[in-house]
Amino acid sequence: MLQINDLTFDAWGRRFFDHATVSLPPGAKVGLIGRNGVGKSTLFKLILGHLHAGDDEISLPKNARIGSVDQEHPATPFTLLETVLEADEERHRLMTRLETAPPEEMGEIWGRLIEIDADAAPARASEILIGLGFTQDDLARPMAEFSGGWRMRVALAAALFAEPDMLLLDEPTNYLDLEGALWLEARLQKYPHTALIVSHDRELLNNSCTHMLHLANGKLELYVGGYDDFEKRRAEKARLQLSAKAKQDAERAHLQSFIDRFKAKASKAAQAQSRMKRLAKMEPVATTIEERVAPFTLPSPPKPLAPPLIRLEKASVGYEAGRAILKQLNLRMDLDDRIGLLGVNGAGKSTFAKMIAGALDIQQGELHRDKKMRVGWFHQHQIEAMDPNDTPLEIIRRAMPEASESSRRSKLAQFGLGFEKQETKVDSLSGGERARLLLNLVAMDAPHILILDEPTNHLDIDSRRALLDALNDYEGAVLLITHDRSLMELVADRLWLAADGSVKPFDGDMDDYARFVLERAKLAVKPTQVDREPAKAEPAAAPKKTVAVEPLRRKVEAAEQVMNRCNRNLVELEEQLADPDLYVKRPDKVAELTKRRDAARVKLDEAEAAWMDVAEQLAEAES
Repeated sequence: MLQINDLTFDAWGRRFFDHATVSLPPGAKVGLIGRNGVGKSTLFKLILGHLHAGDDEISLPKNARIGSVDQEHPATPFTLLETVLEADEERHRLMTRLETAPPEEMGEIWGRLIEIDADAAPARASEILIGLGFTQDDLARPMAEFSGGWRMRVALAAALFAEPDMLLLDEPTNYLDLEGALWLEARLQKYPHTALIVSHDRELLNNSCTHMLHLANGKLELYVGGYDDFEKRRAEKARLQLSAKAKQDAERAHLQSFIDRFKAKASKAAQAQSRMKRLAKMEPVATTIEERVAPFTLPSPPKPLAPPLIRLEKASVGYEAGRAILKQLNLRMDLDDRIGLLGVNGAGKSTFAKMIAGALDIQQGELHRDKKMRVGWFHQHQIEAMDPNDTPLEIIRRAMPEASESSRRSKLAQFGLGFEKQETKVDSLSGGERARLLLNLVAMDAPHILILDEPTNHLDIDSRRALLDALNDYEGAVLLITHDRSLMELVADRLWLAADGSVKPFDGDMDDYARFVLERAKLAVKPTQVDREPAKAEPAAAPKKTVAVEPLRRKVEAAEQVMNRCNRNLVELEEQLADPDLYVKRPDKVAELTKRRDAARVKLDEAEAAWMDVAEQLAEAES
């Protein structure tokens, strides 16, 4: 499907691709993986033509459609459903032509619409939108009523609905909740064409992708299988490379030893010269050099507190008096609890986290918490609220006012921010570097409970693994909200579900929850499907009849619209010709209007004939 041949690309003072070559098979779901900053998004821009490579370095089949989610959809007055339906350009074009097409073209247009299953498009678009977290009522609301994050979901829905031959997705789960990520994972498995996906979501890469495309050192290498398969093959390849290098190093040492001993002896000069040539021609064995990933520092609390850390009894919480978002909360957390908080966006997960963090008071009921309890709270708004002109060194100075400058710099180095990054402005740091800084800062005082609200959005796979290791070593309580299923499975030992205005324990594991989410999405879209069914059930032999009758009914409706339009046009022309002032003030226009009236009569006759023809066919089919 996609051919990359000897691609070399330089930009912004560095080389992103160095004679890279790869071929993606048709229909493959390919995960594009590599460290942050290696050039994954740059490759997308090259494929889309936003950046330009050399001739024939990147090629796709002729007329192949490429789709991507470059930015959020604008805040237009059009509804969500209309916005997504317009993404199918052919269907939209045919539906638009129906409004003005002459009768003789109607049959051809309807035939093509039937061929592309245009009638099923609204149900398909609804299913995608609901799967991504919208409600049935949302579908009729205008785009302007939704925030940027939700409009990003609409952009993703439009790309999936259009089903391009080559679908490019760059971190599609970053603006989804766990429920949306689970649905997308299942949807991509069934995607009918080729997809290239940049993601750090291990479960998505394992469950939805058939291949991994690894980008490192300017080279592209394709592996068959999911991310776990890639890691195994990568590790085996590294082992074989090290073995080959050790063997070559031993041979080099042996050759050099012979040369050093006998190059000065006339009797051995020829053999020594031969070994020198052999040594010079030996190609060094390339070895896989993995960059070191700095660990996260999550110190455990020095002294455990008496259980429970938190106890809720019939508690309600909200932002306005008398309007609780969560009610009847009866829960407790102990020091060794690892709670995964599930629920769709808007169900109250962040509200619950604020209450546990002490940033939001309860309205009713009781909340018992130890006064000595320290809380470390990380959430995405902290990253957004960072001063772009701040530096990590200035931030750590405020966090450690009594410490020496060397201690502060040492602490930043432990966080994974080397000396060259410590005085870099925040707006020049990557999202991963900012997230790493804040995650380490909130845990610096050894809290008794860590509340992590989407901590992995900007972290690559290796950094996520480092966070997982740190959380498993941490001996305090954890409340985790994340769309990263792998992190949720490996950290949380209990699941709570925010739904229906409350938070309650969820009976099951993540596999059970994935099935629950997908089944709920199917049930949610059923009203759209029911609306499209006939009011009365057909008898058992009806399906064949319906297939023949329905297209004819649509043709009759279309012919009626054309006939009515021609009739209105004729009436308007006759009204103008009936005006006496026309013959006095504009006699030159009379001939033109008369000619147009005669033509309108001919069109009306043709439209009536077309209508009668399809009406007879419909009557015959129905009988």
